[in-house]
Amino acid sequence: MGRGSPIPPMLWRKIVVQYQKGVSQRKIAKSLKLSSSTVHNIIQRFRESGTISVCKGPGRKTILDARDLWALRRHCITYRNATVMEITTWAQEYFQKTLSVNTIHRAIRRSRLKLYRSKKKPYLNMIQKHRRFLWAKAHLKWTVAKWKTVLWSDESKLEVLFGKLGRHVIRTKEDKDNPSYHQRSVQKPASLMVWGCMSACGMGSLHIWKGTINAERCIFKINPDQGTKVSRKEKKRQYAVNPRVLSIISRIADFEWRE
Repeated sequence: MGRGSPIPPMLWRKIVVQYQKGVSQRKIAKSLKLSSSTVHNIIQRFRESGTISVCKGPGRKTILDARDLWALRRHCITYRNATVMEITTWAQEYFQKTLSVNTIHRAIRRSRLKLYRSKKKPYLNMIQKHRRFLWAKAHLKWTVAKWKTVLWSDESKLEVLFGKLGRHVIRTKEDKDNPSYHQRSVQKPASLMVWGCMSACGMGSLHIWKGTINAERCIFKINPDQGTKVSRKEKKRQYAVNPRVLSIISRIADFEWRE
């Protein structure tokens, strides 16, 4: 067989079987038409490990050892918002080693850390947090039956993009100034308000409004009139026969989180 050609596992087994029977290595190589060095290496591997399978080698040693990984992990936890390039610059100065961005990226993964995109959450100041705490404390002793009479609602504003292109486009680096790849933007784009609600009975349908949603529009959407809109007191008077509807209407504005 040519140099470097893989030996089938069947030949490995034949070599080991004949070796266990007391056949010399030279006769084994001659009968199987193999080189003496190949037979010697297979038999030596069988003596050392007790198996004929090829064990995985140790491989190249990593640039950063366990102590360096611990220091890198501590730095990443301290500066969580740093980029990989900034961490690489710090690591080169701290460890006094030639390190690339890919090396640091793999080291971060070995440190049981991973790069994520930050979640976007609305900012809450201390006043808003205090209001939420008071709201939760005031309704702490409510029963399950009382919570089932509540209607929860929320709205979201959607801006209509100008043109057919979205936020992402597939292009080359040289086509960055091509007008056909640009996303058009205006100062005050057209927007729509989407409103929805849910309760213990299930989820309601989504409603699209032009403009903003206030308490009067919420009440009108839950119980629309055949004609014109009426005031909130008249609405309560019309549905006074149904206490469930009355309790839902009276709590719409009170059970939304105040941003």
